Amino acid sequence: MCTQIPKNHLEERLRWVIPIIKKQIKIKEAALLFPGSKRTLERWLSVYKKYGEEGLVPKSTRPKTAPNETPIRIKERVIEVRNETNLCAKKIHWRLRKEGIDIKERVIGKIIKKEGLVRKYRTKKLKWKYIKASIYPGELVEVDIKYVPGTINGFAYYQYTAIDCASRWRYLKVYNGLGNDCSVDFLEELLKVSPFRIRAIKTDNGSCFTNRYTGYNKSNDPLNPRLHEFDILCGKKNIIHYLIDPGKPAQNGKVERSHRTDQERFYDKNIFRNRKDLEVKLGSWNEEYNNTEHCALSGKTPNEMLLFYSKDE
Repeated sequence: MCTQIPKNHLEERLRWVIPIIKKQIKIKEAALLFPGSKRTLERWLSVYKKYGEEGLVPKSTRPKTAPNETPIRIKERVIEVRNETNLCAKKIHWRLRKEGIDIKERVIGKIIKKEGLVRKYRTKKLKWKYIKASIYPGELVEVDIKYVPGTINGFAYYQYTAIDCASRWRYLKVYNGLGNDCSVDFLEELLKVSPFRIRAIKTDNGSCFTNRYTGYNKSNDPLNPRLHEFDILCGKKNIIHYLIDPGKPAQNGKVERSHRTDQERFYDKNIFRNRKDLEVKLGSWNEEYNNTEHCALSGKTPNEMLLFYSKDE
């Protein structure tokens, strides 16, 4: 028998079959040393005599049919929703469930991964477990400003954003500046359209929201500094104005994350002729955002969360 170590499955099988074919050893004697069964040796001999070495090449044991395979039309629908909205597997699962298509989130993830539609991260993300305090709509609203990419007819515009931390309900408005009057006007408009009473607002330390790091140091009376117009309006409306720590935008994480969604799903896919066109499209986009399922809301939309909290009251 051959003493050379086989390099693959074919050589391993020929190592046992050839000596028996050449009558150097009987099959009964080979079966005593063979790690498998005698029936396996007989089967290898049979296919070798019939097909030669090709018969001993291992064949795939993968089933040719899969009765539980996802129908091709559902796969195509998953790919369509992913390409149109760039939603994650959870949100696609919730959206298709509303369409009457029952497909598991894990299966959706495998489909979009196989099609190469997943986001590629350069570094591994660390996962932290946070304790989330239960809050109700209006208890805390994050406000921030996003620069509208590029210029429109030579003018620069700015998107003021307010997002409720409990329901993720948002309100957007476009301005052509970053003055105090714009911030005050945005807050007044927010109070008019908000479906809930706003009790607290959180912003960064921009000069359009506060003068804590600019005007306070220049005040003649440091113990009684002149308040910012935004702070004065918050005081009149009985609203607490929180400020994040300098240089830590993650403390305004919800509104910052929504700005990334705005960039990827709105600004990167639209061209604006003028300010009016921008305002109309932005209003439609905000309505779509308020009716989109969110992972943080366990598959509910911001508008559905407002109805949910209203029932509790």
